[in-house]
This record gives sequence, structure tokens and C-alpha cells, in this order.
Amino acid sequence: MRALLLGGAGFIGLHLARRLVNDGYEVTIVDDFSRGRQDADVDALRAAAAVKIISADLTDPAAYAGLSHGWDQIYLLAAVVGVRNVEKDPARVVRVNTLAAMHLLDWVAPGERVFFASTSEVYAGGVDAGVVAVPTAEDVPTMISDITAPRFAYAVSKLLGEAAFLHTARAKGFDAVVGRFHNVYGPRMGADHVIPEMSLRAQAGENPFRVPGADQFRAFCHVDDAVEAMVRLMTTPEAAGQIVHIGNDREETNIGDLAALVLRVAATHRRPAADPSRVEAGAPAAGVDVTVVEATPAPPGSVRRRCPDLTRLRELTGYEPKVSLEEGVASTFAWYSKHGRPS
Repeated sequence: MRALLLGGAGFIGLHLARRLVNDGYEVTIVDDFSRGRQDADVDALRAAAAVKIISADLTDPAAYAGLSHGWDQIYLLAAVVGVRNVEKDPARVVRVNTLAAMHLLDWVAPGERVFFASTSEVYAGGVDAGVVAVPTAEDVPTMISDITAPRFAYAVSKLLGEAAFLHTARAKGFDAVVGRFHNVYGPRMGADHVIPEMSLRAQAGENPFRVPGADQFRAFCHVDDAVEAMVRLMTTPEAAGQIVHIGNDREETNIGDLAALVLRVAATHRRPAADPSRVEAGAPAAGVDVTVVEATPAPPGSVRRRCPDLTRLRELTGYEPKVSLEEGVASTFAWYSKHGRPS
């Protein structure tokens, strides 16, 4: 079995590559390495006999010139993401995300199967407008409530991709599965996301500890669960031509409570190793000042509540999320404690 991962050196891509290799796939990764070429995780994959890594710019159609066809699975994960990137350079977001999708659509062959990575942001405007229910199913209206908001450049690029893949798949005779990710997190995801960003500030001892949007709610999904959902969808024939929400609907949490969890994990990491059992869970270590939590306004355009309805994913694949939020935050915190802020 052969899998092509476009953008496979990124956050979700690298976790997916490891999983596919473990499942016996021959994996080819194509990436522009915009997050940095000095990457020990990518180097470890490069050493695997079943992995081929190609450096190429997927906004250039020449990136596909040397690629063969006959793939069992193709994943388009390449994209510019993150609120800071979207606000700093929205034109780059639209250009990269759109061109990567369009060039793949020009190249893909009949009979191949493509996973297009989309986002819950495509319907976030409907939540804020009060016309979309939460938890949210796939058949709700997709709407941009304020086209002038810079962060919606990302949502627009992904909405275009959804339509382009679903309709072109029918026209050209290939299978397309659209997966809408909902707050996927985990080790090596970068720093421009709430859980690693909080983890890094907690490690630095920020006090008072700022919590933007403390009154908002999210349902976070660990990357291992997201990868499980992707793999299941790509081996389920009935998923072709469908939009499927990917996430964890079991532990919707308030952002203020998430901050408290991160601070509890940070306190655990700071405890003296000699006798950790004598410190009550969540209590500060001896000699560590109590952290003051300061609620601050949510980032502009940030949706108040997000949680997926996973009925379709469950019916298609039998998927159930397995990684608890506490377990996932602890492992993510530990990774950032060891590796620091990614380049």
C-alpha cells in the first residue's frame, strides 16, 4: 500500500506518517519545510526504509512533475494555519491554501483517493450568528459572518477547497473525503495554538497568567485520535464524497478550566522529585508562588463555542476518541517542556 502526504512534515502530517509506516504503508512526503529544515522528527522518518521525503513548493505545479500515480491514499495537509499567520499575511494564506489545492486537483488521476484537510472555521460564522447549533453537524449552513475580519481568510480558503474537491472528484472520477478538524492539538504543533501557547507561558512562570477568552468553550482533540479518524475514513468506501467532522465531543471544556488544567500540570512538573506523593494534586510546589489567573478579552473573531457532532464519523467508522484532555495536555506540556518553542 502506498500513501502520498502533501504537507506531511507538518504537525498532523508527521503523526500520520508515523502511523501509516507502522501500518505497513510505503509513504512519500512532499513538503516545503516552511516550519524549518532542522527537524529531528523528520530526520528519524527519513531514516525509515519505507519513507521517501521530497522538498518542493506545492504552490508550483512543477512539484508534481516527478510524482507517479497509482496511490492508494493521498492526503492534502499543506496549508498556512494559525491566527497570527492569518492576521499578519492573509494574502499568503489564500494563495498557499488555494494553489496547493488547485494544483493537486489538476494532477490527481481517476481511481485515486484524496483526503482534504478542512476546518470547523468554515461554519464558525453561523455559530456566532445564532443559526448553527452546537454540537455541530456537517449539514449546517457554511457562512462567513464578517468577510472583513482578517482571520476569515483561512476559512474562505478551506471552504473553496471543500467545494473544489467534492465537485471535481465527481467530474474526474476520483474519491474525495473532506475532514473538518476541530481543535486538534498535541506534541510539535507549533506555538501559535492555545494549549502549547499556554504551556510555554506556564513553563516561563508567567504571573499573572493571562487567559484570553476565558469564558469560551472548546472540544479539543488529541492528534492521535485525529489520525485514527483519518485512517479509518480513508479505508471506508462509504466516506467518499462526504464531509466528516473530526474531533472529540466527550470533553467540551471552558477555556478558563483549560488554563487551570495547564497550571496544574505545570505545578506537577515543578514539584521536587523526592516526594511528589505528598503534594495534593493541583497544589503549588514548595517555594512556588501561587499563580494569579487574569481573564482577558478573546481574540477578535474568535467563536464563543465549538464542539462537533460526530454522529457521521461514528456511523461510518465506529470511531471513538480515546485520549482524555488531562492525558493529552500532560503529554503535550511534557513535549514543550523538553523541546521549547518550535522554530
